[in-house]
Amino acid sequence: MQLHIEMIEGSDSMRRTVAAFIACWALSFGAAAQSVDQNRASAEIDSILKRIKLPKGFSISLYAMAPGARTLAVGREGKAIFVGTSEKSVYVVTPGEEKAAAVERFAPTGITFRMPHGLCFSKDGALFLVERNRVLRFDDAENAWRDAAANAKVIVKAGDLIPRNEESRDHTSRVCRIGPDDKLYISLGQPHNVAPRDKLPLYEKTGIGGIIRMNLDGSGREVFATGVRNSVGMTFDTDGSLWFTDNQVDSMGDDRPPGEINRADKAGLNFGFPWYGGGHVRTREYDGVEPPKDVVFPVVETAPHAADLGVAFYRGDMFPSKYRGALFYAQHGSWDRSVPIGARVMMTPAGTTESLPFAEGWNVGDEAYLGRPADVAELADGSLLVTDDKNGAIYRITYREP
Repeated sequence: MQLHIEMIEGSDSMRRTVAAFIACWALSFGAAAQSVDQNRASAEIDSILKRIKLPKGFSISLYAMAPGARTLAVGREGKAIFVGTSEKSVYVVTPGEEKAAAVERFAPTGITFRMPHGLCFSKDGALFLVERNRVLRFDDAENAWRDAAANAKVIVKAGDLIPRNEESRDHTSRVCRIGPDDKLYISLGQPHNVAPRDKLPLYEKTGIGGIIRMNLDGSGREVFATGVRNSVGMTFDTDGSLWFTDNQVDSMGDDRPPGEINRADKAGLNFGFPWYGGGHVRTREYDGVEPPKDVVFPVVETAPHAADLGVAFYRGDMFPSKYRGALFYAQHGSWDRSVPIGARVMMTPAGTTESLPFAEGWNVGDEAYLGRPADVAELADGSLLVTDDKNGAIYRITYREP
């Protein structure tokens, strides 16, 4: 027996009735979280981590195992870390000191997830979960995640995030963040290598190939930014500006176009796609077509096809001072390149436009990648977590004075 959360998308009274039934049903059947085996492949992971190169004084270790781990949302109270994937699973990590104390599946009774990739917390502790084509909210998630079915709210119902005929397995791994304006920001990658011209009016209207924002109850939706091909990493700076990675056009050769890290300090900016394939490189499909005026070019150009994903500013005090305020980002690794590049953690020091390797060694050349970093997040102690969806692992990077 299974109930789908679409049933909760009716009236308020229906939501309350169904939510109450689900809660009682879960209690009656003893719905318990399923733990994830933390011993699986740990010896193999440890051997891989011995190959990882870091600056002097830094070290990396296995923090937790979570199959398909991609995105991270660290709870403000330090009680739980939520982990999103590109399949159907979400995990809850109970933090420990050097390693996680436990990893359990986040599986609210009656809710079936579909690409639950985007995760972010609001200031009041609500967890927002953005799927391929739906947005859910779970209030007080750190404390009440075991009773999440009773707390579930649909703020964008299935089929309303994007038109259903635009659903795709390509470029639909959503990410989200809550802005300083207390609005929910969501990236909507477009499902093509280069968007066809006849699709542009629809995409501009709905925010596909851009970033949208809305109130925390799902109202007031608007398009915040356009000209974005496929952003799978967003973060806000202390000045309120939104920074985001953008994966650029394939099949243009090994060494072009560059990947992008962009900055949006206001709404209404256009970041150039599909007229530009990355940086200042024009696409063949739009060659000779006049691009929009006032295109905003990237702050940082990164290695072509390296697939920059999750991104975060470092605000802690564990790392040396030169790393404070730096932008860290995970490069998932190339597929559209004769010589693989990426599969590493990169950094851009504060006030620079450099893209520098920070943790590397998962890329062993012509062989298969040993791991594929997907996201980064800072813990309260200043250590840095890194997900690896190839190995289903979460790593922790720490620093100790040499």
